[in-house]
Order: sequence, then structure tokens, then C-alpha cells
Amino acid sequence: MAEVADTAADARACEAIPAHVPAGMVRDYPLKVSDKTTENPFDRIIPEIAAGPIAFYAEGVLPTGDPGWVFRRSEDLRAIFKDGENFTARGWSSFSGLIGDSWYQVPVEYDPPEHTALRALLNPLLAPQRMAALDARVRAYARNYIDTFRDRGSCEFMSEFAFKFPIAVFLELMGLPQEDVDQLLAWEMNLLHQPDVSEIARATRAVRDYLVDKLDAARKNPRDDFIGFIATGKVGERPLSRDEQIGMAFNFYTGGLDTVSTNLGLHFRHFAEHGEDQAWLRNNPDKIVLATEELLRAYAAVTTFRICVKEVEIAGVRVMPGDRVAMSTTLANRDADKYDAPNEVRLDRGPSHDSFAHGPHRCVGMHLARRELHVAIEEFLKAVPQFHIAPDAVIVSTLGPIIQPETLPLVWSAR
Repeated sequence: MAEVADTAADARACEAIPAHVPAGMVRDYPLKVSDKTTENPFDRIIPEIAAGPIAFYAEGVLPTGDPGWVFRRSEDLRAIFKDGENFTARGWSSFSGLIGDSWYQVPVEYDPPEHTALRALLNPLLAPQRMAALDARVRAYARNYIDTFRDRGSCEFMSEFAFKFPIAVFLELMGLPQEDVDQLLAWEMNLLHQPDVSEIARATRAVRDYLVDKLDAARKNPRDDFIGFIATGKVGERPLSRDEQIGMAFNFYTGGLDTVSTNLGLHFRHFAEHGEDQAWLRNNPDKIVLATEELLRAYAAVTTFRICVKEVEIAGVRVMPGDRVAMSTTLANRDADKYDAPNEVRLDRGPSHDSFAHGPHRCVGMHLARRELHVAIEEFLKAVPQFHIAPDAVIVSTLGPIIQPETLPLVWSAR
């Protein structure tokens, strides 16, 4: 299980570490994709890293197992997010490269000015007003899943709600069959939550083939959904290229499913372990929107990556062309220089966090994500009485670029 290694063990010689990296800056990184833990990672593992050096270099930082820099302070993360001159987002995820393809995820793996044009195409599709218009449908999906277990007095929250609810919304927006939910979830798990590169490649190919089939069908028979939009989309007068279409659909898939599921699991684990916060929200439902922002800060789960393209100094560290940098919102949101008592969850804390990134790559789907989280909390608290984690439950969390509980067994007094 993941543990924070002491400094002596961290500073070991390794062929994977570039010559320009000082040996004293090499440390162990207990958030590798292959790591799991049975403790709540936000209770000890993450606070210990956040209290350590402001920058270090480690093996296994990337999902591929490659090494990279980790900068834990919010100010450094924000600076890198906004620095398109010295850092590129191009090709950091490596999904297409695993199967010999040349597409990149749109827009997250593009840099300005290409990114600017592609992002402008997507912004109206995911605008706040359009997401607000979906409220009734989003609530209907939440209620339908909750109704399957509300009278039982228990649920396995991840498999019965957290995974299924966001994907149901995703399928409707994309115009994909609801009966595909189990297959899409299986591919998602192999893409994002296990270290076997051959399995990641196999899942990448399967998702690409699935999306290409749907895009081809929508091109022949135009329709009013996200797949139809992508299949016929234009940047100015230019139709989206084949690679851009695949990259955009793939980005919707990876971004629209896993991050919301992860946030739901982490937020509801907090409610289950902190009954006083759960009770406070039940008595103050008008504070759910504000509380969600604090939960997004305290339980940020996502690390993305950048590749250095010019020699640059960040936080006194020389970063060289070709170096990979982990953009850990998890650590930045626990930065004591930015937040008072960062390891305390205060549901009425003012909204401020790095969870949706900054600069041109600020999350295009954040309005949908927020709505799904608000609706899930509102509907669950209305339908289910005070709940807690099942006695003797052992909760295993996967670590890596997305920190997620594998299961979350909840119990309550059946009505």
C-alpha cells in the first residue's frame, strides 16, 4: 500500500532520472497509477506530500511510468497552466500513440492558436445556460438510480450511483444508447485506473473504434446531439479533420465520465465519515452550491501533465526541454500558502480552488460537472436519511492521475 518514503530512500540513483536533475531533489511519489491504499489518501498521504518540498522529481509520475517534476504550490501550478510559451499540452496523455494513431484529445492536448479556435467551437455547446436547461433530465437520471436502493437501507455507492449517473447524462448528451453503459464503464476503468500499458492500449482502440462508428453514422445522417455536432463541426469555414473529430469525441468520453464519478465518490465518502457536515447540509440545502466548491478544493483528484519546450525556472528549479511536469490539483488545493488550514474541510469557506485548472485550458465541461454534483447531493440528501459507511468496510482507493475509491458501501435506516 502507498506510503510516503523517507528522504534517504527517495534520493536514490536511477537511470531514468535525467542528468540535470539534482540527486537531492529525487523523491518517492506515492501517487503512482499502480498504487492503491486502504486508508483515506486525503487524511495522511496527500497532506504529507503537501507539507514537503515545493518541488521534486520522481519516477512513475506519468501513467506510462515515466518520471517527471511535481510542483505542489498553487501559484506554480497556475503559472504553468498559463504558460503556453514554455510548456505544451500537446501529446501528454499518449492514448493515441499507444495504438499508432496521430490524433490528440481536443481541446486538452492542443496549444494556442489551434486550441483557441477549437475551444471557441466548444464553448457554446457547454455554456452555463445550456447546462441549466438540462436540469430536469439530469435530476430524472439521479432520482431513477436513487430509487433503486433508497428503501433498501444500503447501496454500493460507486457501482450503483457514482459510475452510472454521470455516464447516463453523458450518453444522452452524446446521443449514444443507454444500454452501452456497462461496456463504456469497463473501457473507462482500463483506460484510467490500471497500470498495464497493453490494457490501456486495448481499451483506447476499442473506444476509438466505437466513437468512429458513431461519428460515421452521424455524418451520413446528421442529428442534434454532441456526436452530430462533432461529425459536422467546423472551425470557421473549415470542417473538423478526422483526427480532430476523434480527439474531440475521445476527450468528451474521458472527461465526461471519470472525473464526476470520482468527485461523487470522494464527496460522499466525506459526508459518510463526517456526519456533522452531512447534517449541516440537510439543514441548509441552500448551501449545497457553496459546499460543493469547498469539496472540489479539499478532494481534488486529478493530475494532468505538461511537457517543457524551453528551458525555464519554476520555483527555483531548472526545468529542461523534454521534461514532464505533473499538474497536481490535489496538491495545489492543499497549499498552506494559499489556503488557511488547507487540510480542514469548511463547507462555508469561500469558493477558491485549482480543480478546473486555469488559463486557456480551464475545464470546458465545468458547468456540466458542477450541475451533476449539485443535483446528486440535493437528490440523495432528500431521498436518503443520514448515512454512514457500512461497518467493517475496507475501502480501497486507486491513486495515480485520478484518485478514486473503488467501492463505497453506505448504510442507513430503511424507511
